Amino acid sequence: MTKSCLCGMNLEQLTDFVTGLGQPAFRARQLMAWLVKGMDFSQMHTLPAALREQLDRVAVARPALVSERHVSALDGTEKHLYRLLDNHTVEGVLMRYRHGITFCLSTQVGCAMGCAFCASTLGGKLRDLSAGEMAGMTYAANALCADEGIGNIVLMGSGEPLDNYEQVIAFLRLISSPDSLNIGLRHISLSTCGLPEQMRCLVREGLPVTLSVSLHAPNDEIRRRIMPVARVYPMAEVLDACRGYVRQTGRRVVFEYALIAGINDQLHHAQELAARLRGMQCHVNLIPLNDVAERDLRAADRGQVRAFANRLAELNVSVTVRRQLGDDIFGACGQLRAQRLKAPFIEEEVGT
Repeated sequence: MTKSCLCGMNLEQLTDFVTGLGQPAFRARQLMAWLVKGMDFSQMHTLPAALREQLDRVAVARPALVSERHVSALDGTEKHLYRLLDNHTVEGVLMRYRHGITFCLSTQVGCAMGCAFCASTLGGKLRDLSAGEMAGMTYAANALCADEGIGNIVLMGSGEPLDNYEQVIAFLRLISSPDSLNIGLRHISLSTCGLPEQMRCLVREGLPVTLSVSLHAPNDEIRRRIMPVARVYPMAEVLDACRGYVRQTGRRVVFEYALIAGINDQLHHAQELAARLRGMQCHVNLIPLNDVAERDLRAADRGQVRAFANRLAELNVSVTVRRQLGDDIFGACGQLRAQRLKAPFIEEEVGT
């Protein structure tokens, strides 16, 4: 018998589930409160023992368990490896900023997009994550920072969120609800390689998340070289979808741009990029490239990154350089999972 994943249920669905077990409806709210805390059924002491035993037979409370937890000595960033019920692993990162704690989570096991600079694509995509698994990861991470709690979420780990559209939308609606972590949608960022049709669908959902688009190039020639998705969707189509998002939501789009030495980091590339983005309500987030052992790409040096940022600013493009976090703990997307796939081991679950 396949057990039901309760983390993926909203309060209404959870109420239907518990009443279907012959329990009073108020048990659903009690159960929801425990699930959000990342607790297993045995720890839910406000529920009758008989109900806890019943739930254990037919349902799952924690679909994603923290099997590894690495804390950076440099900045306190935490990299987690989550083990799923089918023994696949995915990553999540807790990042501490002055404005609070941000959780970066995965949406797929692996990734099919094949970007040349990203460790998440090594080995391809194995499967999508369910909304319950994404919520389970978030609840488990939140339990590890309970003094403050997660205030922001970025769907920027392994996987392409818009390639797992229905489950990601269900997760967004769940995690932002008052019965869950009640994280405001304006505090959630969704990062995509640029799937225009799904971007247009996202507008119609009425979810005011921040849309981040992995652009990484000023033109189609370079983008096709480092991002296979660009062979299907040219920049003009992606940028048109971005302009539609801005027009219909009133929210700016963030463009992610990883600076790769000798490929997309020259000042004429900055000028070309500024020209492509002219007139759009947007922001460019420059990313110093993280080294991936399996990829033959080098990061632009610090001086070139600063010069590139300055040129964009001179051309009236809003720009920042992303602060690098977790360099000593395989902090970039897919790095820790890739290492474990090469030399796997299983540790005791963390935080129990």
